Amino acid sequence: MPALIIEKLCRGCQRCIHVCENKAIKLIAHTPVVQSDLCDECEACMEVCMQGAITISASESK
Repeated sequence: MPALIIEKLCRGCQRCIHVCENKAIKLIAHTPVVQSDLCDECEACMEVCMQGAITISASESK
């Protein structure tokens, strides 16, 4: 399962966009959106998110 951005928690800092090596996160209407076909679940975006706004399902994460 790809990363999921919780819009209510996101502050739009774009750190997740810059850290994603696969360019799986795009900014659409001022909100980061994960392109599931490009996300490899590396969790780098989760690690840099200061708001805890990114998650990966516990049953599917590495």
